[in-house]
Amino acid sequence: MKSLFLSAALPVLILAAGPALALAPVDSAAVAASNPPPHFPRDLSPEGVRAADDHLALEEVDGVEARAFVAAENAKSLSALTGDRRYEPFRQQAEAILTATDRIPGVSFLGEGLGNFWQDAANPKGVWRRTTLDSYRSNQPQWETLLDIDALARAEGRDWVFKGANCLAPDETRCLINLSDGGKDAVTVREFDLITKTFVTPSQGGFVIPEGKHRLTWLDRDTLLIATDFGPGTMTESGYPFIVKSLTRGHPLAHATEVYRGQQSDGGYGVSPMVFRDKAGAVEAVLFSRPLDTFRSEIWRLADGKPVKLSLPERVAVEGVMGGNLIFSPDQAWTFDRQDYAAGSLLSLPIGVLGPVRLDIAIDADRATIFTPTPRQSLQNVTVLSDSIVAVVADNVVGTLKRFTPSASGWTATDIAVPANSAVGLGDSSKAKGQVFVSTQGFLTPPTLSLAEVSTGALTELKSAPAKFDASTHVVEQFEATSTDGTKIPYFVTRPRDLAMDGTGPTILFGYGGFQASFPPAYKPEMGKLWLENGGVFVQANIRGGGEFGPGWHQAALRENRQRAFDDFAAVARDLEQRRITSPRHLGIYGRSNGGVLTSVSITQHPELFNAAVIESPLIDMLRYQDLPAGASWIGEYGDPRIPGDAAFIARYSAYQQLRPEMKYPRVYITTNTRDDRVHPGHARKFAARLGDQGHDHLYYEDTAGGHSNDADPVANARRWARHYVYLSQQLMD
Repeated sequence: MKSLFLSAALPVLILAAGPALALAPVDSAAVAASNPPPHFPRDLSPEGVRAADDHLALEEVDGVEARAFVAAENAKSLSALTGDRRYEPFRQQAEAILTATDRIPGVSFLGEGLGNFWQDAANPKGVWRRTTLDSYRSNQPQWETLLDIDALARAEGRDWVFKGANCLAPDETRCLINLSDGGKDAVTVREFDLITKTFVTPSQGGFVIPEGKHRLTWLDRDTLLIATDFGPGTMTESGYPFIVKSLTRGHPLAHATEVYRGQQSDGGYGVSPMVFRDKAGAVEAVLFSRPLDTFRSEIWRLADGKPVKLSLPERVAVEGVMGGNLIFSPDQAWTFDRQDYAAGSLLSLPIGVLGPVRLDIAIDADRATIFTPTPRQSLQNVTVLSDSIVAVVADNVVGTLKRFTPSASGWTATDIAVPANSAVGLGDSSKAKGQVFVSTQGFLTPPTLSLAEVSTGALTELKSAPAKFDASTHVVEQFEATSTDGTKIPYFVTRPRDLAMDGTGPTILFGYGGFQASFPPAYKPEMGKLWLENGGVFVQANIRGGGEFGPGWHQAALRENRQRAFDDFAAVARDLEQRRITSPRHLGIYGRSNGGVLTSVSITQHPELFNAAVIESPLIDMLRYQDLPAGASWIGEYGDPRIPGDAAFIARYSAYQQLRPEMKYPRVYITTNTRDDRVHPGHARKFAARLGDQGHDHLYYEDTAGGHSNDADPVANARRWARHYVYLSQQLMD
């Protein structure tokens, strides 16, 4: 592959295939059968798994035993981490980065201006504010405060966390504000008037929706479409709604009128209403997405007041509506009207031909196909405007930007120039203005925010973030490792330019490998300051289960094939060792959420490869995950442990059951959040408790606020990152 060499003062991306090392597969099922771990269930039924679990009390979020466990573990971990000489400098550096006033204010279109949510040291909970585009372009934008969350929390005595606003087009003067108590996913929704800058109270006819995991949107100024908890029997076992109702202004939730109903047995994240509008704000289509499991869904359309099912593939992403055509991407190979369409392509079809009564319109596959990826490409972000589409297309994990315009003969693709070797992201868009925000960044290149005029393809830079660490000392390379089945696994290495290739490089290996999530090059300022500037190496592995190469890359590691993701990660670790970038003594791993499955399994299957693991907000007990809120929504990803065949393949890797007292594990650091209502803190607690039972040294820390996203408070987030990097420095540098 080609190398790109730049000035020594600038970041360098080097693409290299290099040597690769294949691994022998691990048959952990055979290991467990011949010599089962002490807590491996003899009976893999839910009852048998529960009977073998000696730490069920730790699943009680606020239980007495759980609180005592957390207090004791926190005291031990804080002593080890905050007592380190590096902690306070790290905390100060991280806080300076996370509260810096020279960060790029992320903006969205808001009426005739731009809206932004801003957090800093003076406003840790943040302020929602707005300005004009002209003012935003200046060095000192003039901001008008709309809602001060710190002041609101003080006035109401609540730990409010701002979770976004949904404003009604086209004037966007009425908004639905999402407020989370402590950072949970569940939110309270309150209507807000941007003219008076006050909440609209129920006595004034304002919409107020009590706390829940709602799916809601505006239909018109006086009507909401809402899926929520309407009472007993209206939620799935995952804790998500399956009924959509129409709520009229001035009426209580109990008087809402049903417009769509799924089934209580539905999986996934709950039914969602979607309202698509033209550039004047008029409704073009009302759709409902009914998830059958984590990834399969039915799409229904509201036609003449009644829901009708559309003839779409079950694995599909709906991107928008343009001139009566539905813009969507099938995540599976699909045949429609005797025409074949590739998985991961982008398509445009008249809504009327999709059912239930087929309109007599001839379909030309070439005109219906907007984009078809090559084997090393994938569709990442899509924005549908009035007469064109903008999309980010990843090419070997690096971002490109394309504009697609329709014509009588089909679709024309035009490249929009963006910096090479970058991550490219699409922000908010305006159909009325024909504009979309575009961000670019790299491992060593700070973010830049630009505005694209879609009709011309012109990209105008608005803001460029200053560097938060010295990038001149490091270079970026892309390599490939060979997994157990011969699949080439790409990964990025950010390392000191003068790194001695003797296996002593202190290295963090990051991975995720799930839910079709992609991880292109991204600027991580706290990592750069706290790790790279101190001589560290950062590696990002693009393993299967992610979306870097489209739906096939994701689906290759689903359910019974999950071991492939773990094998890919281990292959990258061994490839790093073979290249003499690092060695097991100096190699640590980091993963959160689904990445916690990856890191906990990696430690139990290959403890010889690593000397550190940050296991954050993790899933770990994979034989009981479906019984912990909101675990059942992920059955499409992992399988259902209540089914004997699924339980058998999950048990082969589930780290909580696979822990062994005789094994030598590195001192791992497990961390989570009491108020995480997405991934239950019981996973992390029980894993730490069992490590302790078996005599394995470990650290466990549980924060009490912030939720799964860790975005409630930048000052608290600085402490979080300082703990992470103190631990990694202790394990990999000392």
